[in-house]
Amino acid sequence: MSKTKSEEYGMQQDDRRDDYEQGSITLGGAVAMGTGVMIGAGIFALTGQIAELAGPLFPHAFVAGAIVTAFSAYSYVKMSNAWPSSGGIAMILQKCYGKGAISAGAALLMALSMVIAESLVARTFATYALRPFDIDGGPLVPILAVAVILFAFLVNISGNRSVGLMSQVMAVVKIGGIALFGVAALWSSGLGFATASEAGQNFGPLGFTASVALAILAFKGFTTITNSGSEITDPHRNVGRAITISIALCVVVYLLVALGVGSSLTIDEIISARDYSLAEAAEPALGQTGFLLTVLLAIVATASGLIASIFAVSRMLAMLTDMEMIPHSHFGMSGTIQRHTLVYTVVIAATLAAFFDLSRIASLGAFFYLVMDMIIHWGVFRYRRQEIDAAALVLLLALAFDAIVLAAFAAMKWQSDPIIVTVAAVAIAAVFAFERLYLSRWLAPRSDTGH
Repeated sequence: MSKTKSEEYGMQQDDRRDDYEQGSITLGGAVAMGTGVMIGAGIFALTGQIAELAGPLFPHAFVAGAIVTAFSAYSYVKMSNAWPSSGGIAMILQKCYGKGAISAGAALLMALSMVIAESLVARTFATYALRPFDIDGGPLVPILAVAVILFAFLVNISGNRSVGLMSQVMAVVKIGGIALFGVAALWSSGLGFATASEAGQNFGPLGFTASVALAILAFKGFTTITNSGSEITDPHRNVGRAITISIALCVVVYLLVALGVGSSLTIDEIISARDYSLAEAAEPALGQTGFLLTVLLAIVATASGLIASIFAVSRMLAMLTDMEMIPHSHFGMSGTIQRHTLVYTVVIAATLAAFFDLSRIASLGAFFYLVMDMIIHWGVFRYRRQEIDAAALVLLLALAFDAIVLAAFAAMKWQSDPIIVTVAAVAIAAVFAFERLYLSRWLAPRSDTGH
């Protein structure tokens, strides 16, 4: 006898739940997952772009980004401690706003910002891989970017154990290698630091504030830990601890690298080589061998970060499907819903990597993430702060910091690239409009008929 669609959907859900095991991720594994996503994008993809906005103060932008992120993380930690869930951010939004267009739209914005980050990291991988051959761009960049996304897909489809093991091994390699680069670059330069632009370019407070938006992207990988929720051992304690440790580790690593790059290159040189600034800084500081090792480290770090991020996004989209917050179609594919969302994630990331440059990809991700983050802070403040014993002042400060950074970033981008600001605004509006239409017109009739 053939099965009905609802029976097939229920079997898909049961299959997918088998992928979620309570207590299957240790504290160390959660930290490795968070730092794996953060370091892949934060250092190699964003250092040059942050310097372009902040100038000589770009190391301070990482510190400011860490401070804003620490306030932001407060909402996630308090909610995850109260309700640890593999639904992660979707769970937080639903607890605050219910099952409506606001929670669904914000959750989808988060998923899209993570997919955007994957395309950013993929293009960074390609840029660094081509540096030994003196190739700065051209058609090989999108080709290699798409290729590494497909490689990450193959690793993910091989099973969760492969992803977890690779994340932990690569986290150690990345943190150790990148920290060593920063220390060696500082040591070889005599602890000097280029403090001005030779071209006489001025970098004002607006540029610095806007740069913090990109610095925040360098830390947003901590949300990967939130999305692992109940799978982490002793989640009521370890989710918050894992987030705190991950952010602290990344602050140290980012500062070492920022200072190392600044000690080897002038601000103008960093801006000129913004897509591969670490490799450019390695050669004068550490010689040709150091340059090649930095390129190899970048390739390893970006590839492993991409693997961890695709894993996290596919799970988040699967959870949103399970919560009926987004539509789902099998497109004739067999297997679990998470496998389907894995395919969707890879297709979208590959498309973005093929057609968008690094600067525009990063900008779009910053807009999406900051809007989603503000919605979470307001929701926790308005609806859940008393229940989870959260400090109102911290929540309001997190909201205010996000708003200030978003406004400054939008103002700077409007001057230099108004198209991306327009695209971001239209895309955000379209996401919420789509969710409102889906939940009110498509989902409600199915719920009424029991399908």
